[in-house]
Amino acid sequence: MSERAFVFDCSTDPRGVIAGSVMAVLIFIILVCAAAFIFLKKPNLMRKNPFIGDSKLSQKKDKAIPITKFPDHFALMSLDEDRGFGEEYENLSPVGTEQTQRVATLPENKDKNRFSNVLPYDWNRVKLNTFTSNEGSDYINASYMPGYNSNREFIATQGPLPSTVNDFWRMIWEQRVKGIVMVTNCNERGKIKCEKYWPDRNQSLLYGEQLVTHRYEQQDINWTLREFSLKHKSTSEERTLKHFHFTVWPDHGVPQGTEILILFRELMRQHIEREATGTPTVVHCSAGVGRTGTIIALDVLLQQLQKERAVGINAFVHKMRLHRPHMVQTESQYVFLHQCIMDYLQPTQRSNEGIYENVDTIYVNATALKELR
Repeated sequence: MSERAFVFDCSTDPRGVIAGSVMAVLIFIILVCAAAFIFLKKPNLMRKNPFIGDSKLSQKKDKAIPITKFPDHFALMSLDEDRGFGEEYENLSPVGTEQTQRVATLPENKDKNRFSNVLPYDWNRVKLNTFTSNEGSDYINASYMPGYNSNREFIATQGPLPSTVNDFWRMIWEQRVKGIVMVTNCNERGKIKCEKYWPDRNQSLLYGEQLVTHRYEQQDINWTLREFSLKHKSTSEERTLKHFHFTVWPDHGVPQGTEILILFRELMRQHIEREATGTPTVVHCSAGVGRTGTIIALDVLLQQLQKERAVGINAFVHKMRLHRPHMVQTESQYVFLHQCIMDYLQPTQRSNEGIYENVDTIYVNATALKELR
């Protein structure tokens, strides 16, 4: 029997092929558009809730290091030219960056910022009282910051600009501030870092509604202590506040030694506990993040050390960066914080008594500084 191939003739309607192809293409396009929509919409959803993007970061709970183990921890992190500190600091870079800064970037507010990359987050910015509907009239480049005792123990802000000095004093009055900590000089290496926002000694100047009088000044080799009186022009209410000005801290750098900053912080802490409990203390440098973040962190960490016998430096810097960008701005400042704690636990034999001479009008008690020593 001869084999014959069977051939089947299947006629195909070309219109069906075309319709099927078109349908497949349409489905593909719809899927691509849906995926693109979800991808593009996701950041917007994050921005509506400032903590969604940082959910893992905001939940970070580094264990505080007991003071008995801190020297070994410090030695380990210092190996290979501070490699451990560098890696830890680098991991802080993305913290808080998904949060919105919309008000700070409004056209009417851009000139109120000293630096375009240091802006307060919307949820945490200090709002000035306003009597107009202008959205930008309540803006100042300032952020509420956590301390050891409350989530609004400090206000971190930039050094005032010529155009924002009145707003600065307006904030001081409205927030009932009793202490200002300044950790920059007005001019550094020929550059203006901060507008001089106070009158000369025994002089008065009117800043908006606030009449500021310079009542007292005491200069030390490392800092200057001042006392101002404030009088509201409309109500005639008067208040007094202290001004703590640390003068030997280079921008983006660290002081030459830890001892002087620890002593300065002690003056600041004594004032807060005696006169400023329940009201925020304003802290500023030039941008309000580097030196500002370092002195706030030092204050909190030394309290933690005294009360918990442990310290969590990385965890607190992480917490600060959720409230204001770039807090503790450089790796050297991050390492310096660790060095401060190390030197506080293992102090030199040098006496600190002379540094408190003739400060009766501010504070003379330095005993708290030696509680752990």
